[in-house]
Amino acid sequence: MSVPLYQAKAEMFRTLGHPVRIRVLELLQDGAKPVRDLLAEIDVEASNLSQQLAVLRRAGIVTSFRDGALVMYALSTPDVADLLAAGRRILGAVLTDRDGLLVELRAHGSVELRAHGNG
Repeated sequence: MSVPLYQAKAEMFRTLGHPVRIRVLELLQDGAKPVRDLLAEIDVEASNLSQQLAVLRRAGIVTSFRDGALVMYALSTPDVADLLAAGRRILGAVLTDRDGLLVELRAHGSVELRAHGNG
């Protein structure tokens, strides 16, 4: 019995819902990297990174392969990089909207303060 598409999507987003996993995916956007390079860029213990890579691999978001003695990781599809870019755009829009709302609230707040004789 297959799961509904919305449930599969929710599971994928849950998999992405960890800062170390997001950082790994960001680092892999430029191409495959060995574990040692990922460790050098991410301030976590090797065992923690290994666990996070295993979660991403089981979900099919990254792939691993050997290059000589090195274990390399890569994005499983360029669509992962597209998803990260969409996330940046959405976050930028949301934060911009919040900044705009804050400016608007401050502007209205100062008007209200003057109206009450406090400004």
